[in-house]
Amino acid sequence: MGTWDIGPFDNDTAADFGGRLDEAAADARGALVREALDAGGDEEKVAAAALVAAHCPGGEPVETAYGPKEPLPDLSGLRDLARIALDGLVDEPSELAELWAESGDDSWRAGVVRLRDLLASAPTGRTARPA
Repeated sequence: MGTWDIGPFDNDTAADFGGRLDEAAADARGALVREALDAGGDEEKVAAAALVAAHCPGGEPVETAYGPKEPLPDLSGLRDLARIALDGLVDEPSELAELWAESGDDSWRAGVVRLRDLLASAPTGRTARPA
C-alpha cells in the first residue's frame, strides 16, 4: 500500500475506491459505500466513513484529488454503520492502526477518532453537507 498522508483518501487503496465510485452508475454509488463499510479493507472503511461524515452536521466535504468527483447520494442513513466500522479500527486491533502506531505519528488515529465522534454525535435525519 502506498500512503502519502493521513487523510482518508491519502493512500492507494482509498484512491482506487474513489475511482470505483466515479466509474459506478449513479444509483450504485451508495451501495458501494455501504459495501466498503461492511466488508472493505481498513483504508476503504476510513474513506467511506469520511464520505458519510461529510453528510453530518459539522462534517467537512471530502475535497481531495483522490476522492470521488461524481455526485454521491445522501449517505446520512449509513452514519451508524460508518461509526461501527471506525470503532473496529480505533477500539480493536487492526493492521492499519498498528502500522500508524509504529510510525510514531498519532495524527492518523486522531483524525479517525474525530470522524467517529462526529458520526456518533450527529442527529438522525437528512443533513446539509454533501461530499
